[in-house]
Amino acid sequence: MSQEAKRITSEGWKKWGPYVSNRQWGTVREDYSDNGDAWQYSTHDMARSKAWRWGEEGIGGISDDKQLLCFAPSFWNGKDSILKEVLYGLSNTEGNHGEDVKELFYYLDSSPSHSYMKMLYKYPQQAFPYETLLQENRRRSKEDPEFELMDTGIFENNEYFDIFIEYAKSAQEDILIKITAYNRHTEPAPLTVLPSLWFRNRWSWGHHEKDLSISKISDTAVAVRHHTLGEYFFYSESPSEWLFTENESNTIRLYQYDNGKRYFKDAFNDYVVDQMKKAVNPTGTGTKVAAYCRLDIPAGESAVLQFRLCKGSLNKPFSDFKERFDLRKKETDIFYQDLQKKMKSAEEQLIHRQALAGLLWNKQFYNYSVSRWLEGDPAGMPPPAGHQISRNLNWKHINNADIISMPDKWEFPWYASWDLGFHCLSLALVDPDFAKQQLSILTKEWYMHPNGQLPAYEWNFDDTNPPVHAWATFEVYKMDKQQNNGKGDLFFLESVFQKLLINFTWWVNRKDDKGSNIFSGGFLGLDNIGVFDRNTKLPSGVRIEQADGTSWMAMYALNMMQISLELAVHNKVYEDMASKFFEHFLYIAGAVMNMMGIADTGLWDEEDGFFYDELSTDDTHSIKLKLRSMVGLIPLFAVAVIKDETLKKLPKFAARMQWFLEHRQDLASLVSRWTEKGTDDKHLLSLLRGHRMKQILNRMLDEAEFLSDYGIRSLSKSYEQQPYVFPTEKEEFVVKYVPGESDSGMFGGNSNWRGPIWMPVNFLIIQSLLRFHDYYSDDFKVEYPKGSGSFLSLKEIALALSQRLIAIFKPDANGRRACFGTDEKMQTDPQFKDYLLFNEYFHGDNGKGLGAAHQTGWTALIANLLVSDQDIFS
Repeated sequence: MSQEAKRITSEGWKKWGPYVSNRQWGTVREDYSDNGDAWQYSTHDMARSKAWRWGEEGIGGISDDKQLLCFAPSFWNGKDSILKEVLYGLSNTEGNHGEDVKELFYYLDSSPSHSYMKMLYKYPQQAFPYETLLQENRRRSKEDPEFELMDTGIFENNEYFDIFIEYAKSAQEDILIKITAYNRHTEPAPLTVLPSLWFRNRWSWGHHEKDLSISKISDTAVAVRHHTLGEYFFYSESPSEWLFTENESNTIRLYQYDNGKRYFKDAFNDYVVDQMKKAVNPTGTGTKVAAYCRLDIPAGESAVLQFRLCKGSLNKPFSDFKERFDLRKKETDIFYQDLQKKMKSAEEQLIHRQALAGLLWNKQFYNYSVSRWLEGDPAGMPPPAGHQISRNLNWKHINNADIISMPDKWEFPWYASWDLGFHCLSLALVDPDFAKQQLSILTKEWYMHPNGQLPAYEWNFDDTNPPVHAWATFEVYKMDKQQNNGKGDLFFLESVFQKLLINFTWWVNRKDDKGSNIFSGGFLGLDNIGVFDRNTKLPSGVRIEQADGTSWMAMYALNMMQISLELAVHNKVYEDMASKFFEHFLYIAGAVMNMMGIADTGLWDEEDGFFYDELSTDDTHSIKLKLRSMVGLIPLFAVAVIKDETLKKLPKFAARMQWFLEHRQDLASLVSRWTEKGTDDKHLLSLLRGHRMKQILNRMLDEAEFLSDYGIRSLSKSYEQQPYVFPTEKEEFVVKYVPGESDSGMFGGNSNWRGPIWMPVNFLIIQSLLRFHDYYSDDFKVEYPKGSGSFLSLKEIALALSQRLIAIFKPDANGRRACFGTDEKMQTDPQFKDYLLFNEYFHGDNGKGLGAAHQTGWTALIANLLVSDQDIFS
């Protein structure tokens, strides 16, 4: 076992990590407005001057796991109007496709314990084009692409710095910091760097005493004292001018109100950029400090700054710096070499490592007490009346203060329940214990609602995400079991299962409108894929019966059955639970396929060979919404294989199952060839018999519909020339295939399921095909692609789809990466072409990365696809 593998199980090594958000402004947590407009209440312009209530932000920042003490560097190129302390981006109302970070930064490396981390920030030497980015994106419509920093031309003459931020831990609370700045221009250039250390402001709200301080010891050291953390020291390798201030809001600048305080959070900006010498505290004390480092970097050369933050004092803090730093880097290399043994090329190793680095860097300290947020703090003004009824009123039990895997610490610096499930599958590749902890945490009483609902995301905890938690739990359990030589963590599995029983019941009681086993849930993670917003309140008596909602629930039932079977081998009590979920799956299957009411013909359309949503009115009339989208592919996910070996171990379950199949033959006939065993005495449970599955695959594997060179599209390409039209008395609803950014304002217009390729559902498609293959074997073949005359097994098709997804990132024969689109600098420049962004989704025709730039949370699944051992999908 490598040194890093040993560290992972030690919580002490994870006490410090990349837990500082990339954006605290514009979040719900910091919104105390009367109207709930979080984007307007706190802004990028306010960020440098406002002490945040619930968390901290920075560029490549780190903190302890309670975020009491934070570190992050700031930069100034001598031309910007403000110090570069936080990453710039557009709010939801400013961007033509919603919120969007407008910076170039890359997460390049991280060990799972954060004993070594590396990121790159590309900082222009010319004045940062804040106004150009804002105005051009405002000018563009939803039919236009986003206007990015690269589009401004600011990097064209190589007038920029490559700033590498690296951390290495000499010990659990002893952190080595290296900042290396490369001048990529042909002329010398000045750069100011301010490595900054500060306390999160917990004292201004009336809950905590200000029992802490930072003070100067010498030109190379400051002391940090905190009643909980203890005593730390911050060392600079070179003598520095230390700047001190307080992490307090500048009420004069923000609110034109003088509260009598002299030193504010934005003091370093005022001191460096505006030459306001009185802005900083001359006494050498405060709650925020920075080393003022002014560099003149020759053309094509670099400068290195080194610092050390450690608990307890050191006589010679830099005597072993290089040795310890190089050792942690080497140990991280060894850790990944072991993971990548089966990978085919250096390119695949690069993609794999950067994907996991981004995932690990996107951890964040997430702090939010809904009741306290609604009520306000004792030391502040009471929030306005509108705030106290603004959102999340049903979630006053939420009291979160944990390290959580974020989808993207700038675009989405808050957890989302279904995103987190996908994160955990990739996290389990490197840190199964953290993956299990993440899955467990959402089921805790201070997260999960007493009624059983899992919190969706902070903008609306009441919203509905696809129920993938059981799937992710069982997948992580199996991966962890495999890595532990067949020993599974039954305590983890059972504890999450017990809570998911409540959640499953919530779904049945709240989302099955008529008790017919047809489910609807509005959002369901697929944003604007439908004909109209499925969260919209429909006219009285009208309801939408969702193929995706119902299929997710069928998958959920099978996941719960599989967990029950695993637990039942060790505790026979769970055989009854396995029977319950087996039968529930069959009831859902019957609802999907068969007539369930006077006019309900199920969600399957025999003529088209596809699943569709359906509008129903008072059990007298129903209309299928015949739009071929990812909605109709999700039934593939509801598949499970049971071996005779399992049935022999669980005779009570086997007997009950056999009784049910005999007495409910109407439902038994829906189960694909149950009585005909597949290879190795296997039985198949699925929403799809072989014929229907082939009909769906006939659509999915058609390059004129779903199949792209880079994966499966979320909407049929057939609607590009002939959009789908659904007429009503008031208006026509039109859905057109849009391979790139959304042209719809639905859900803020910053997400799009009407064409692009999304990694999580592609991953589930691949996994489902491999499960079908496990039953059918190589004898079951399908034409791939449609019209090619080539017939492949389902496993061969799954692996071929996996290669199409990998091709998004992997250079083609001409050395070009699809994810970079037509940007020549990114495609060919040595300082750009090997640094990857893991976007939210990808262009349905050319594979270009779109949406959130660092959505490594679920796009990190590419790392799972790169693992050659296909047992990971079993």
